Amino acid sequence: MSEINHECGVAAIYHLSGRGRSPVCPEQGPRQISRLLPRMLLDIQNRGQLAAGMTTYNPDQPRLLMTRKDVGTVTEVFRLNHRAKCESIMQGLAGSASIGHVRYATCGQDDRNYAQPFEREHIHKRKWFSFCFNGQLANYSLLKERLLADGDHHLVLDTDTEILMHEIGRVLSQSTERVEWIDVLRQVAGDFDGAYSLALLSAEGEMIVARDPLGIKPMCYVHEGPFFAAASESVALLNLGFETSQIKSLAPGHAVIVHPETGVRIEQFVESKKNAHCFFEWIYFANVASTLDDRSVYLTRTRLGEELARSEREDGRIPLDDPDTIIVPVPDTSKAAADAMAYQLSIPCREGLIRNRYAGRTFIEGGRARKAKAATKYTPLRDVLEGKRVILVEDSIVRSTTMNVLLDRIREVGGAKEIHVRVACPPIVAPCFYGIDMSTIDQLIAPKYFGTEGLLTPEAQQRLADDLGADSLRYLPVEAIARAIDLPETELCQACVTGQYPTECGQHLYQIALDNRGSDVDSGRTYEQLAAVMNSQ
Repeated sequence: MSEINHECGVAAIYHLSGRGRSPVCPEQGPRQISRLLPRMLLDIQNRGQLAAGMTTYNPDQPRLLMTRKDVGTVTEVFRLNHRAKCESIMQGLAGSASIGHVRYATCGQDDRNYAQPFEREHIHKRKWFSFCFNGQLANYSLLKERLLADGDHHLVLDTDTEILMHEIGRVLSQSTERVEWIDVLRQVAGDFDGAYSLALLSAEGEMIVARDPLGIKPMCYVHEGPFFAAASESVALLNLGFETSQIKSLAPGHAVIVHPETGVRIEQFVESKKNAHCFFEWIYFANVASTLDDRSVYLTRTRLGEELARSEREDGRIPLDDPDTIIVPVPDTSKAAADAMAYQLSIPCREGLIRNRYAGRTFIEGGRARKAKAATKYTPLRDVLEGKRVILVEDSIVRSTTMNVLLDRIREVGGAKEIHVRVACPPIVAPCFYGIDMSTIDQLIAPKYFGTEGLLTPEAQQRLADDLGADSLRYLPVEAIARAIDLPETELCQACVTGQYPTECGQHLYQIALDNRGSDVDSGRTYEQLAAVMNSQ
């Protein structure tokens, strides 16, 4: 689908000393457990390809915390395709603990300063820390306003991550006595409205991994003997050699604290009144091999395919027994749904689109160059598509730009006689204020056809199909999502398909977005207007 991007992914790893040696250690030993961190970041590279970085803790070096970060993929930043250079980097980053980050964002795209982790140096080891953050604080404009109110603070970057760093620093600076990290987290998190998972590493060798009280963003961990690791997705832990049964999801509002002396413990740092897991994690963002909150990503997507099959049978307008009818997934996240749909309908599922996995980031812009941009990502196979009635399975449609070009190429290059788009998701009718880069209603294609209520009528879906260049188009209804994930709707954040947000500031931002619809106000202004709305109440 490639029209939206997640903000980032987080990973952390720790080998405690004096407790034996974990079998997952690299050959260089526990003091270089940090060598495993780039491998973990590779497993969550799907969550961000813009920048990558890591911080390590090494008490045997004068520089207790060492950070390397830059714009680029994990392979590029850590030179994983160059043995000698990679080895030199890993030796410089040797440590018994490490945190890491992969990033995507819409601001500061090519600015290394926006890459994470963010390190705050200080002469006092207690106040020297590095941290990385996945998500978005819906009320970051309010936190920014409060931080700058006294005139003594200055912000360099336009990101809530910097605000979070200063909020942590403020608590540490104002405390006259030593404050435990879990208490620091309790103080700052009480003012947060939004979604986040984070990992923090201090110059005293303490680590804290936390998840927001609604559980919007995922966080998984494993603890075995002297070894601890955490990541945004379970696949990063699975590929370290752990069994699925050993990998747990961190409970919302809880934090794992790793202390070099006392070991590993889990504490609640903020009350969790309800769950609101982001449903998009299962249908699009997460690696298909991951399990999040005890729900398999792969099985969820197969159930979405079964939902599509059920809907297709009920619709009855496409001849399903015609040998010229085939199902084609848009690679890669739609494949499980397409396979399941094909199996249920006894229709061949064919790879009619080949994704170029080596195209990397592209700087070809829109307009007249749209086809060139799409051509770098997908190649239609004429031998598969020519003369066929193609049921094209997509995981979602957000802005329509990629889909529009893709349909043209399937028809022109692939030679398909018909294209029927089936979307394994309801229409995206509302912005996300929790870490997905769609913050205005005007960015979205669906409200133009289905309104902000997402009212699915055959006529509206056909109008969209006509405008995209498809013969027909069908979405799944909202209620299909909870059935596929096997969680109650009350435990999911479905704000982008319902307009019902799980936090107060999220709902206020949505109202601002509704008021700004059709104007030239950008997403940044939406957040800035929040302060005026809240102050007027």
